[in-house]
Amino acid sequence: MNSAVEINLDDSETYERIAKAIAFMRQNYLHQPALATIAQHIHLSEYHFQRLFTRWVGISPKRFWQYLTLEYAKSKIAETTNLLDLTLEAGLSSPGRLHDLFVKLEAMSPGEFKTGGRGLQIRYGIHETPFGECLIATTSRGICNLHFLDATYKDRAEQMLRSEWPNADIVQEQLATQTIRDRIFAPVAGNPKPLVVFVKGTNFQIQVWRALLKVPLGGVTTYQSLAAAIGRPTAARAVGNALGSNPVAYLIPCHRVIRESGDLGGYRWGLERKAVLLGWEAISQQYPKAVQ
Repeated sequence: MNSAVEINLDDSETYERIAKAIAFMRQNYLHQPALATIAQHIHLSEYHFQRLFTRWVGISPKRFWQYLTLEYAKSKIAETTNLLDLTLEAGLSSPGRLHDLFVKLEAMSPGEFKTGGRGLQIRYGIHETPFGECLIATTSRGICNLHFLDATYKDRAEQMLRSEWPNADIVQEQLATQTIRDRIFAPVAGNPKPLVVFVKGTNFQIQVWRALLKVPLGGVTTYQSLAAAIGRPTAARAVGNALGSNPVAYLIPCHRVIRESGDLGGYRWGLERKAVLLGWEAISQQYPKAVQ
């Protein structure tokens, strides 16, 4: 995505309709439902569904769906594994991120972890994104939370933050996080300054999250491969648990981890959103202008 992405007032509703359509496509993929059938499921005419989908993502629903098939996923697993081997050997960070958007992860010390955020001021805001509304929370040391919000969670955003940071000073300050939202979802080309995320987690979780930063935009890896990458080849299940505890959606890209079969696996913020994210990133590599 880049600076040409526009967040309109109806984007949340648009995303919800797209996610619902993709859920229907995933549930009925063996039957390959016709465009008219999908449109009817989300209560739109075929014409308006095609137009809405293409405006949102830049390509047709049928073409988008090709990037969410098991065959495509399996091919990307092999491709990403080879690419990760190269980047690890070279000591490089993640390649292929649009407009130099990259992330530096800073881990909270064990002592800070125990205090539950005592002495920290956390400012947060709720923002529109192409993938639904999200909560962004930040401290003087970096972004500490990014959660996609469904309708049931929006009213409990601050409560959710307080459960994770019980002793922090938490204030809603929309302007403080607007700039962060823009840098994440509408980045400007050539910005060399990394986005810093400040997270708390166990040593194992931090290892997993650091490894995730090496999975490139448009790529996918598996739970087993990620476990092997951190030197714990038998810990695939524990890797899955660490992904489920990721406090910073999208920036720590746990949506890029799938099963070896090509199936999506799980996702803290919903499987439909995971499918949308993977499809969006895939076409951004194949058709960069489609997501401008």
